[in-house]
Amino acid sequence: MQATNEAILARMDSPVALIPQLAAHIVAAGGKRLRPLLTLAAARLCNYQGKRQVKLAACVEFIHTATLLHDDVVDESLLRRGFASANAVFGNKASVLVGDFLFARAFQLMVEDGSLEVLRILCAASATIAEGEVLQLTTQNDLSTTEEKYFDVIRGKTAALFAAACEVGAVIAEVSPPQQDALARFGMDLGMAFQLVDDALDYAAQQSELGKTVGDDFREGKLTYPVLLAIADASPEERGFWERTVEQGEQTESDLATAFELIARHDTIRRSIAKADEFVASACAALDHFPDSEMREILKDVARYTTARRF
Repeated sequence: MQATNEAILARMDSPVALIPQLAAHIVAAGGKRLRPLLTLAAARLCNYQGKRQVKLAACVEFIHTATLLHDDVVDESLLRRGFASANAVFGNKASVLVGDFLFARAFQLMVEDGSLEVLRILCAASATIAEGEVLQLTTQNDLSTTEEKYFDVIRGKTAALFAAACEVGAVIAEVSPPQQDALARFGMDLGMAFQLVDDALDYAAQQSELGKTVGDDFREGKLTYPVLLAIADASPEERGFWERTVEQGEQTESDLATAFELIARHDTIRRSIAKADEFVASACAALDHFPDSEMREILKDVARYTTARRF
């Protein structure tokens, strides 16, 4: 991981001063480095002995960071991991362009690796992430959004990169196709659980713990799982509330508190976590394609931790 962080810092450099300044801002905000960690762990699980995983882990992190920069502009977010977001400090134009730069750096790293299979996996994930974000945009403020459509959104915008991060670790280790598929499934299910919990936290966590403004999803009219469950169980009066605040975007200062109350009334946080637990169980089962080892148990612990984050 230290070698990966060094690679990230080295590849952020540019003679255009604003690029490393802005990139350093979002890197300094911390983050769990979960996606590159998955690439490193997957390679270790598969007994890979080389060093290709370091650049590929950095590549995965650049793809993720680029999407964060773009997402914060789209969502008009002012906080990222408890700090002022890059767009709040440097402006939207700089954030979008530096996000483009990081995407380009990621593709340079893929080419340097030299594997067409790695290139295929990470390119496909990058396209799928964009599709997921656009799909989310089309479901915003739309109360007819189904659970199936919601899962399509999070599969694209979040889980696809988790899956790719794990799969490339298997590819460079040249394991069997069933084991490669198993690691991709592990990453996909882990990413689904991760996003379900993230969406639940927006209605359950304290702002200081979440690192972003609580209630952003509500204000932006996003149809996340806790809201979809509350709408499905809503009385006519409650549905009128969701139509006014989410579908029509007419919100008052007291509406967020009402949304929290309805979420609690229908127990949708616990139900969201229960759904995430199903994905965690599936992720752990996928790892049973590998012999028992310390790394296999560590990866299962990572999956289980996903639904144990603070509420």
